[in-house]
Amino acid sequence: MQWLALTTFDAGNGPRTGIVLKDEIFDLGKLAAALNFAVSDQSLTAIIRDWDSQRDHIFGIAEAATNRLATGKLETIAENDPTILLPFEPRRIFAAASNFVEHAAEMETELAKKAESEPYIFLKTVESCIGPNETVIVPEQVSRPDWEVELGVVIGTPGKRIKTEDAFDHIAGYTIVNDVSARDKTRRSDFPFSHDWFRGKSYDTFNPMGPWFVPRECLGDPHDIKLGLSVNGEVMQDGNTSEMIFNIYEQIAYLSAILELKPGDLIASGTPAGVGMGRGVFLQHGDLIEAWVDGIGALNNPVEREKALAEVS
Repeated sequence: MQWLALTTFDAGNGPRTGIVLKDEIFDLGKLAAALNFAVSDQSLTAIIRDWDSQRDHIFGIAEAATNRLATGKLETIAENDPTILLPFEPRRIFAAASNFVEHAAEMETELAKKAESEPYIFLKTVESCIGPNETVIVPEQVSRPDWEVELGVVIGTPGKRIKTEDAFDHIAGYTIVNDVSARDKTRRSDFPFSHDWFRGKSYDTFNPMGPWFVPRECLGDPHDIKLGLSVNGEVMQDGNTSEMIFNIYEQIAYLSAILELKPGDLIASGTPAGVGMGRGVFLQHGDLIEAWVDGIGALNNPVEREKALAEVS
């Protein structure tokens, strides 16, 4: 299966759905028209939420475009220096906590044996999402902002009580997620409940994602993918999805036993070791974060402190 990706871009005329082929970005609607395919100006969010009906159409366009590129040229928008936007709006965001042994160790989290446990999943708000090159804004009240590169798993086929062995069939594709976390806000002493994942994970701008959505057929085994993250060019995380405690299929089975998974749902499947909390180093005003996942690409986001921005203005 040839590699392709979908994205959302703005070349000066508002958001458009793009398809990435041979390192070039094409306007999906214009490309479909040029190749005599049915033309749709749907957003990528709409396409993913109707993935079962859209998949073959997308792959048909990609195949025809690749054949045409072998003998000539097609109009692209690359020369217009497009701005790459948030690729799509997730329906819901589920995130796996402490899903890599070494990451759990650096966080001083004592885990039960896998046979005696289940995935620990929390929710992040959709409103926390930002796209490539958008700025992570650290609120004044947050003193220990941290990073977490994760493989984002996008659901394409709905399902309830999905069996582990059937879970792959419910995946539409993948993206990169940076689960930015306020470490000083994830734990509390004013209640008998020690953790507050909502408060620590859902500040505005705390869920960078993108730059592409890559269909599952283009990425191979999701449990053998390298991923990592650097801050200002210094490598902080360098891991592999093979290190997961609960794999993606087990996470899908667990979630679908609680609720019906729906197209557009996003699962941030866990982060490898190397986060700031384990190093005693946290994000600072002016930092640049680069998260990467093999087979998808790189996601860059600058960091600014809300207080510093207020002082400048």
